[in-house]
Amino acid sequence: MHRYLEVIHPGATIVEAAERMKGQQLGSLLVESTDAEGRMSRKSGIVTETDLIQKVLAKGMDPSLITVDQIMTSPLLTIASDRPMLDASHLMESSHVRYLCVSEDEEIVGVISVRDLARYFVDSEGGPIRDLDNVYRPLSVLMRTTMETIASERTVLEAAQIMAEKRIGSLLVLEAGEMVGIVTETDMVRKGIASRLPASSTRVGSVMNFPLIQIDINRTVRDASRLMAEQRIRHLAVTEDNKIVGLLSVRDLVKMVSARDKPRFLRQA
Repeated sequence: MHRYLEVIHPGATIVEAAERMKGQQLGSLLVESTDAEGRMSRKSGIVTETDLIQKVLAKGMDPSLITVDQIMTSPLLTIASDRPMLDASHLMESSHVRYLCVSEDEEIVGVISVRDLARYFVDSEGGPIRDLDNVYRPLSVLMRTTMETIASERTVLEAAQIMAEKRIGSLLVLEAGEMVGIVTETDMVRKGIASRLPASSTRVGSVMNFPLIQIDINRTVRDASRLMAEQRIRHLAVTEDNKIVGLLSVRDLVKMVSARDKPRFLRQA
């Protein structure tokens, strides 16, 4: 887990939150709220990139007029520091979140992300992710073949609305019918909101990531994880014979772990 807690004041605007996320290269911020002894507790809140997109941008709201406490999630979803990583994976999956706060004696002492889980499971010597190393075309087992797209001339507002409706974190970007890039929640937060660009008139093409980072379907899951880490991205286009056939996300890297071990988790929950 990350023990350094990046905290923002509840009265800060969404633009200020986006600027902080961009500056610290983070996808979430804890919202300041301490107990009588000055400790962060479960009663505090958290605001994520997804919140900024789904609760503000997709609804056409002005990010400079909305404050963090209006959209934050509270109380915090927490997990005890002595629980196994598998339990963290299941809790994220069942709650549809990418971040968990880690607690010790009711105090928040850290944050763990789905990227942390992916790195842990991929690097583990045993387990379901490593079991895929010898599977033919291992990425085909994890990738999504249904790929949502948007034309580069469409607006950031339209992209946010599609993401909110589909409950997804990225869209592949088309130009002249070809997939040329990808626009993610991170792009819209850091390049759009943090730069104070109007979502209703800013083109997707101006905030997308290009060229599209790709990986061959025959590469290993570990290769995919390392490429994401090197490029500091959460999504990869999967290719076969130089044609894009699927999309792989950090969350996809750990979904098999959750699926295989879920019965044990449900018995103990």
